[in-house]
Amino acid sequence: MNPKYISKLVFSVFSLAFVFAKTNAQVTIGNTQTNGSESNNIVTAVPFLLITPDARSGSMGDAGVAVSGDVNSSSINASKLAFLEKPYGFSVSYSPWLKSLVPDINLAYLSGFYRLNDRNVIGASLRYFSLGSIQLTDINQQDLGISNPNEFALDVTFARKFGEEFSLGSSLRYVYSNLASGQFVSSGQVKSGNAVAVDVSGLYKTNTHMFGKDAILSAGANISNIGTKMSYSDGGVNYFLPTNFKLGGASTFIVDEFSTFTLAVDFNKLLVPTQPVYNSSGQIISGKDPNRSVPAGIFGSFSDAPGGFSEELKEVGISTGVEYWYNQQFAIRAGYNYQSPMKGDSRYFTMGLGLKYNVFNIDFSYLLANAQTSPLANTLRFGLLFNFGDKKIVKN
Repeated sequence: MNPKYISKLVFSVFSLAFVFAKTNAQVTIGNTQTNGSESNNIVTAVPFLLITPDARSGSMGDAGVAVSGDVNSSSINASKLAFLEKPYGFSVSYSPWLKSLVPDINLAYLSGFYRLNDRNVIGASLRYFSLGSIQLTDINQQDLGISNPNEFALDVTFARKFGEEFSLGSSLRYVYSNLASGQFVSSGQVKSGNAVAVDVSGLYKTNTHMFGKDAILSAGANISNIGTKMSYSDGGVNYFLPTNFKLGGASTFIVDEFSTFTLAVDFNKLLVPTQPVYNSSGQIISGKDPNRSVPAGIFGSFSDAPGGFSEELKEVGISTGVEYWYNQQFAIRAGYNYQSPMKGDSRYFTMGLGLKYNVFNIDFSYLLANAQTSPLANTLRFGLLFNFGDKKIVKN
């Protein structure tokens, strides 16, 4: 049998399991979620929202909450839009995803911004995740036909600058997930999942002098996907969105009149309940009941791991990256992303290039990992950015 058919067949079984299983809401291919991490005891719907679509951040180990902004800032920290100098711009990004497992999964991202005045900026973006053409089967391997599952998120964004060093941003997001809509199982008809969410972000940056060089220090934070739960059937289980807290810093050194060098580090933590440990009777013997409200899930996510504080620390992922610009025209980037083996085990190096000419930028990233152990090995991301108009002089 064709290996590609086998991989799609396996995926279809796990896709249906995703919709109906009460203990696991993650879309998986084997043991891999669609964001590239391994399945673990933190359960969410639509994990594709955790994928970094931006090739620039992707080449810096997915770090970027505090680095200088561009058109793609809405995907990682919307408040950075307020510091953009151009009056308007747009971008398009594309990545073949999990291509070592299934050949036709891909992620596309469109974004744009428009400066209203010296302080206020609006933006919009669309993130589209296609899972390709799938041969659906039930648990008895009966043919359920061909499906083209897909998910997308549509955002509108507002960012405002306060003085010369601080900005706030927020995004309103509509999320749609169509995995096996119209299919019937014992629990009823499968429907598309829908949810509404918001992001809240902030950025602080200041000019300083370090190691004998002029420098820009910045700190950023973004809480993303704070929203309603998602269900795939009437009366079915409601799943948390992947609410994520990203906190980071960056230092940009002005090496000379031609060169700048940036070092960035981000910390990430999912703000959703960790699944407890149950006994054979279904009673919780360690951890806390995950069936709670969204606010309770967010605040309780810092203290609900069955393994206590040591397990909570394992839920924090780390992204680090560096970027070198020559004459603001050519960039070289590299980074490293780390997740605990217990909490996703997504560990890889990244590298990439950037080219700026006139009104457009081209970004490219490549993910380096062991092809035998990481489904993300050899992942490519591409980005094309356009910025138009003369630079704006932002006043206090």
